[in-house]
Amino acid sequence: MIKTLELARPDILTLQPYQHAAWVPSLERMHANEMPWRASGDPTVSGMNRYPEPQPEELIEHLAALYGVPPENLLAGRGSDEGIDLIVRAFCRAGRDSIIICPPTFGMYKVSARIQGADVIEVPLLKERGFALDVDAVLAAWREGVKLVFICSPNNPTGNLMDRQAIETLCAKLAGKALVVVDEAYIEFAHVESLATRIASLENLVILRTLSKAYALAGARCGALIAHAEIVSLLARVITPYSLPTHTVESVLKFTDREHGQESRTRIETLLKERTRLSERLAALPLIRRVWRSDSNFVLVECADADRVLAAAAAAGLIIRDPRSQQALADCLRISVGTPEQNDRLIRGIAAAAMPTGQRNTSSP
Repeated sequence: MIKTLELARPDILTLQPYQHAAWVPSLERMHANEMPWRASGDPTVSGMNRYPEPQPEELIEHLAALYGVPPENLLAGRGSDEGIDLIVRAFCRAGRDSIIICPPTFGMYKVSARIQGADVIEVPLLKERGFALDVDAVLAAWREGVKLVFICSPNNPTGNLMDRQAIETLCAKLAGKALVVVDEAYIEFAHVESLATRIASLENLVILRTLSKAYALAGARCGALIAHAEIVSLLARVITPYSLPTHTVESVLKFTDREHGQESRTRIETLLKERTRLSERLAALPLIRRVWRSDSNFVLVECADADRVLAAAAAAGLIIRDPRSQQALADCLRISVGTPEQNDRLIRGIAAAAMPTGQRNTSSP
């Protein structure tokens, strides 16, 4: 057993997982208490009346190839959220263990920990350095019982990529002490190599990936947790036996093939050009004080009057995110990069909101 697994809950290490119905595709099924007939109009290949294969072999091999890792290093789940929940439940004992997060960041790390009864230690990102990771402060915050350090890169909601060397330093310094969980939900928009290439040499590194963003499959709910094979094997004991619906599996296999991969890359390039254009146009508007650098598919803006910007977006038929309750984000809003038409409409709306009522004209971009 690798040393990192010693950090897991002892009861999970000895857990006997649920014994799901045997998966033998060559035999007709009369062992899982399923309805023998399909629902009328069922469009799936496998049939919605049948339970899906737990961790479908074809899907695991497909995702492993997509992310450039061996199949034994990958666990598929319902988006990144399930991976977050699984690792917190497997490693944190209620009332005894803790996680470290670096706010402002994705809210599900804290939510999953609180649901599990784990403590949450916050080590803020360095706003004065563009929301950079404070490695020394994270290491200083570690104490006995801190099992997980969550890092979002590119970070949500600030949009910036975290320094790769800083993350690898954390992994090295926390070896045998904590797992470093890197959420790469937006990595495709940053044009950098995933840290998944370091799994073989950093046994306490865990990577979260999702198809929700770059592959336009948010509604399919499919993501992957990438880690040392023994960590993946442990988490497979905890995941629900039929977590991936048949329609999800079939949709993922269809919409992440070679053709759709090229479509994704083309759309990403278009989106990145729009991100640059949107950022430049927003930065020139009176109601926007600052547009933060982004390595993602959204931009964080600091506003002179955030309420007026929110109202202007709504008046233009658009909704943008209000993250002002988060640490260091007073007066900030988060804007997902949209289509050129949506971006133009937002720019016009915010520009018009800064003008005296009699001078407003939203007819031109």
